[in-house]
Amino acid sequence: MANKKILVIDNEEYIQEVTKICLETVAGWEVLTAGSGEEGIAKAEAYQPDAILLDVMMPDMDGFATFDRLQAHRATQTIPVILLTAKIQPSDRRRYAQKGMTAAIAKPFEPLELAGQIAAALGWSLE
Repeated sequence: MANKKILVIDNEEYIQEVTKICLETVAGWEVLTAGSGEEGIAKAEAYQPDAILLDVMMPDMDGFATFDRLQAHRATQTIPVILLTAKIQPSDRRRYAQKGMTAAIAKPFEPLELAGQIAAALGWSLE
């Protein structure tokens, strides 16, 4: 499989570290991290990742505002976005899909299953 580049936007350093280690180890993907929406938008524009994992609850600019800004830029609007959130009810999933988000993964997530969840959501192979 071609090496994928994933951008993780989450204000919790622990989540950034766990996600980076798991995706690099399990899937062999390159993982970039950002601690805020602003930093994430800048990195998305600069590095053009294959997908973005986006936390919903962040100070200053939450995940929804960050997503809206990503969608407003031609350079980032086609990058698939998967939410990382503690709040996932069926109605939430429908709302996220209507906004154009690819999928949502519940926090806390199982680190060793994360790459598989991302690959399944994006139709990627882990082979």
